[in-house]
Amino acid sequence: MVSETLMKIVSPCWKPSVEGGNSSRGGDASGRVDGLLWYKDSGRHINGEFSMAVIQANKLLEDRSQLESGPLSSFESGPVGTFVGIYDGHGGPEAAEFINDRLFNNMKTFHGAEFIPDNQGVSAEIINKAFVETEEEFLSLVKNQWLIKPQIASVGSCCLVGIICCGLLYIANAGDSRVVLGRTEKTHKEVKAVQLSSEHNASIESVREELHLLHPNDPHIVVLKHKVWRVKGVIQVSRSLGDAYLKKTEFNREPLLPKFRLPEPFHKPILQAEPAIVVQKLYPEDQFLIFASDGLWEYISNQEAVDLVHSCPRNGIARKLVKAALHEAARKREMRYTDLKKIDRGVRRHFHDDITVIVLFLDSHLISRSPSHGPMLSIRGGSGIHPRC
Repeated sequence: MVSETLMKIVSPCWKPSVEGGNSSRGGDASGRVDGLLWYKDSGRHINGEFSMAVIQANKLLEDRSQLESGPLSSFESGPVGTFVGIYDGHGGPEAAEFINDRLFNNMKTFHGAEFIPDNQGVSAEIINKAFVETEEEFLSLVKNQWLIKPQIASVGSCCLVGIICCGLLYIANAGDSRVVLGRTEKTHKEVKAVQLSSEHNASIESVREELHLLHPNDPHIVVLKHKVWRVKGVIQVSRSLGDAYLKKTEFNREPLLPKFRLPEPFHKPILQAEPAIVVQKLYPEDQFLIFASDGLWEYISNQEAVDLVHSCPRNGIARKLVKAALHEAARKREMRYTDLKKIDRGVRRHFHDDITVIVLFLDSHLISRSPSHGPMLSIRGGSGIHPRC
């Protein structure tokens, strides 16, 4: 059940959601903006309904996100489904923006080139190829801009993707964003939180062990710095797209800023771009999916998030998850939520990170019939609260 603290935070669940102006069901096609908040309270995708929200904390919003409903292939008779992407940038928004523009299109192109009529679904191989191709394209961009814009080499992004197609759910993750499934437990009549993605953050012991196995001759591959485990003492994630300065030694030198330069050259990429991929069948008891950047999970547990989604109306639920996280961020700093809301971008980063949330509700009837058509949709989270790079 929803905790008492969260119940106080989200008591407006059972009232019309009007914070930040009129939020009629569905809202504007491209979402709405209220200061540092962007939201699309409700909409429909091929496999059900959805809700999206983004809150900015950095001076430039570094999160990017997208939801695509429709064809998943450039092949005319290819499959249709739902694609979700959460791209949590660091060092700047350029990598996340690039992924937002290229990853889905790359996946569609690869699927079209390898389309087999007897297998109309997506595959883990195609998803992996799309990640690798997007990475190579961005590193090529870095190489072209290196001398005039060296800081581009220190920009990267976590990348979490979810795809629903032909009754299957594909999750691909590189970094520390997370997706959690809300699944009905028939015996207890409750909705249980099931984390579907594995995270690649040096704070996790298994990730540190993986890094040591990959770099057996480097005793400083992970360093405890200011009570935080970091790869080479500079970054927390072990997988990302971008971060060229930790992928190719040619970008780890002048004119890159000294704080990013490693004292010794390296002979293999320190970070990986390949995602961890899981594929599983969706069942009628699978109710919804919560995709979010790590800014949400810093303040809300998996089960708290699932309880909140289960207990509140669907309309505006992503915005309510963001609000719950902000309430907790304010509480931890012993301040009022209303005062936190007054803090402008940039300074706001000292209190919480950019947060992106996409909630996908799963209609088992729509999923089981493998639709050949449905709501065609392409929406980018945060449109209007950040300039394009």
